[in-house]
Amino acid sequence: MAKGKYEKWLEPESLILLEGWARDGLTDEQIAHNMGITARTLYLWKEKYIQIFQSLKKGKEVVDIQVENALLKRALGYEYTEEKVEISEKDGKKVVQTVKHVVPDTTALIFWLKNRKSEKWRNKPETPDTKQDETLNRLIEAVNNVD
Repeated sequence: MAKGKYEKWLEPESLILLEGWARDGLTDEQIAHNMGITARTLYLWKEKYIQIFQSLKKGKEVVDIQVENALLKRALGYEYTEEKVEISEKDGKKVVQTVKHVVPDTTALIFWLKNRKSEKWRNKPETPDTKQDETLNRLIEAVNNVD
């Protein structure tokens, strides 16, 4: 009896491949294309076969965490050590280390705050009065447009 196409993707090596594609940032549509199936079939397999779902989820979580960490690092600023090889007639080759500073990135800070603390940092913080004011303004506008 012939194996179903899905069975190949339940093998450990194939699950690792799926995880790797997800970790590399491929979309479900791109992953389905690489598998030789439609995106719809992949969605059905993710619902039916927990191993496929978990492999894709695990791969995407790793990348998401790496990106979050990189964004946070950029938002806060950081230091790193740069090494250069200097050559002089007197000393020959010498490795010189310099500590470099990367200043906090305002755009990364704004992005982080608007997404992680949106109730406080969105452009127009919503207060209880804001919703009432919007409703009142719509009612006034509707009454004025009745004429």
